[in-house]
Amino acid sequence: MRALDHEMHADASAVEAVLVVATEPVPASLLAELLEVSSERVELVCAALAASYEEEERGFELARVAGGYRFQSHPAYRGHVERFVLDDAPQRLSPAALETLAIVAYKQPISRAHIAAIRGVNADGVIRLLASRGYVEPVGRDTGPGQAVLFGTTTLFLERLGLDSTADLPPLGQFVPDVGTVEALEHVLRTAPMPEPDPDR
Repeated sequence: MRALDHEMHADASAVEAVLVVATEPVPASLLAELLEVSSERVELVCAALAASYEEEERGFELARVAGGYRFQSHPAYRGHVERFVLDDAPQRLSPAALETLAIVAYKQPISRAHIAAIRGVNADGVIRLLASRGYVEPVGRDTGPGQAVLFGTTTLFLERLGLDSTADLPPLGQFVPDVGTVEALEHVLRTAPMPEPDPDR
C-alpha cells in the first residue's frame, strides 16, 4: 500500500478485509457504515487502493461494479483466468441466449413480443433460461393493451460484465459496419455470379 499515507492505512486494510470475504460488490455506503467513516472517505480509500494495485502491477484490481466495490482479476491476465475456468464451459450461454441478452441489455425495458420481433423467433424459452441464470428479471409492465411484462438486466449481469451500470455498455455503433461497408457488401452480393447448378441433384 505504498500509495496510501499512514492515516488511511487502517481504513484501507479494513476495506480489503471486507472485500476479500464479500461474495458480491459492496456499496461505499455499507463500507462507510462498517468502518464508521464517511462515504467520501471510503471513495478516497478505494481510489488510493486501486491506484496502489495498478502501480504495483498486481494480478488483481479493485473495481467499481454494479454500484459497489469488489476485487477481480486484472484484464491483462484474462487468458490465464479463462483457461482456469474452462471447466465451466457447459454453463456458457448459447448464441441465441447471448443475442437475446444483448437485446434486453440495450433495449430495456422490453417485452417478450418485442424481443421476438427483433430476433424473428419466439423468445419465451430463452427468457426463462436467462431469468433462471439471474441475468434478466421483470422490471414492470407495458402501459399498452395486455400490459405485457417488461424485462431488464440484473445486478448479476452487471457483475459478470464488470460494469457499474448499463450506461457503461459499449455503444452499439462500434459493432455496426459503416454505410460504405454495407454498400460495398451489398454490391458484392448483387454482382457475385450465381453458382452453377449441380447436375447430380
